[in-house]
Amino acid sequence: MAVLALAVVPGSAAADTRAGDTVVVAENETVDGLTAFGGAVVVHGTVDGDVTALGGTVVVYGTVTGDVTALGGTVEIDDGAVVRGDLTAAGGTVTIAGRVGGDVNAAADTVTLTDTAVVAGTLSYDGDLVSAPGATVEGGVVQGTGGFGPLPAIPDWVGAVSGVLSTLVVGALLVAVLPRFTDRVADAAVDAPGRAALVAVGFLVGVPLLLILVAFTLIGIPVTILGVVAYAVLLTVGFVAGNYALGRYILSIREMENRWLALLVGVLLVGVLDLAPLVGALVQLAVFLVGVGALVRALVGAYRARRGGDGDADATPSNGPAA
Repeated sequence: MAVLALAVVPGSAAADTRAGDTVVVAENETVDGLTAFGGAVVVHGTVDGDVTALGGTVVVYGTVTGDVTALGGTVEIDDGAVVRGDLTAAGGTVTIAGRVGGDVNAAADTVTLTDTAVVAGTLSYDGDLVSAPGATVEGGVVQGTGGFGPLPAIPDWVGAVSGVLSTLVVGALLVAVLPRFTDRVADAAVDAPGRAALVAVGFLVGVPLLLILVAFTLIGIPVTILGVVAYAVLLTVGFVAGNYALGRYILSIREMENRWLALLVGVLLVGVLDLAPLVGALVQLAVFLVGVGALVRALVGAYRARRGGDGDADATPSNGPAA
């Protein structure tokens, strides 16, 4: 997919890097390559090299002598614009009204070629294609995977097994490295699952909004990247902790205490239930929300304990199951 390609296409080391609410290459301006992050990225002038752009709107009115890689809500190569290399674009809408000298790989809800569009290479696209009668694609049109080749069919059970194994691996690391903290997360999940789920909803909504706001500050891009990574890690750990909490609760009904067995029981139970279409989705959602919320509550509690001078908070034995 084109979106995946964007993640692995680095900007040129010599490229001009810009970030802000609106990033503009002025009409009479020439830059040696461009890497841009902004609410809007607009090229009126000339980019002598490649363009890599991430923005709500990415528009090229001028000339790019190299390739253009763009991710945005709207990506547009305007009438009169020239991209001499390839265009790789992903967005809600991708519109080509100018000339692209190489191939076009586009993934969007709608890919539009106006009657002034000229693509010298091949157009490969995902989504709905709207092509005006006057549009020219010299290399032909290919539909399916945005030009990155057909994806092999993978049996459903492969995804289920890999999900169970990866959850077990992450859970084993948590239990081995942070056993008492993992127990505190499970306690928060079991003791107040509704409260944990509400905390998770607030966390899931609030953190992305905060990261978006931070992205538009002067130091926002590096901080936002680190924040996204930390956010993804917390969501992953939260889901795994939710599996562990479920297993621990089930064992407590039988008056059994064993961290490793609790992890195995919780992960296998969630994995098996996931095979049931509706029930599996509901269980996954519940485990995810409760686990993430419990993790956030445990982290906040640990932070407050340290702020309060309780340096031994992490060493306090829990009432959780013994290893």
